[in-house]
Amino acid sequence: MDKFQKVDGVAAPMPILNIDTDMIIPKQFLKTIKRTGLGVNLFDEMRYTKEGAEIPEFVLNKPAYRNAQILVAGDNFGCGSSREHAPWALADFGIQVIISTSFADIFYNNCFKNGILPIALPQADVDKLMEDAERGANATVSVDLVSQEIHGPDGGVIKFEVDAFRKHCLLEGLDDVGLTLQKETSITAFEEKLAVSRPWA
Repeated sequence: MDKFQKVDGVAAPMPILNIDTDMIIPKQFLKTIKRTGLGVNLFDEMRYTKEGAEIPEFVLNKPAYRNAQILVAGDNFGCGSSREHAPWALADFGIQVIISTSFADIFYNNCFKNGILPIALPQADVDKLMEDAERGANATVSVDLVSQEIHGPDGGVIKFEVDAFRKHCLLEGLDDVGLTLQKETSITAFEEKLAVSRPWA
């Protein structure tokens, strides 16, 4: 997992309530166990017609938001079934930060394990950032994980909270495997000792 860097860019507005994991990545794309390649199907049913043509009105198809790294969304983002493909698709598209008033618990946890920073803020702050996002390329938002601050295009600053351990893991690029490998020396020593004391195991 890549280390989380400060994100500066255009934020895409998605003022939709209860965006569930099936909306994020429909079930027909869950056959793969790879984390890559799903970005093209992110929000597939909202993004494309049944014939596969782009729907121009959908936010991520608009020129200003095609390379968005920040998503400002409605309440209860990531609800529905607990598919890890949802954060995989978001990350593969290039989304590094999602801002909402609330998230489904499993989706929220999966974000951190896949290099995405989910930020829960009061409704008034989300509304302000949504307004900024709707200005498109004329408004750049900056998200600084180290200082835990969001800087708006007009100079406003919004502080956000994040668990210290999760913050550390994002900054260091540590997923569950990375955390385990930090103990590789101890694991190897244990296995060598076990091989001597219990060679039949």
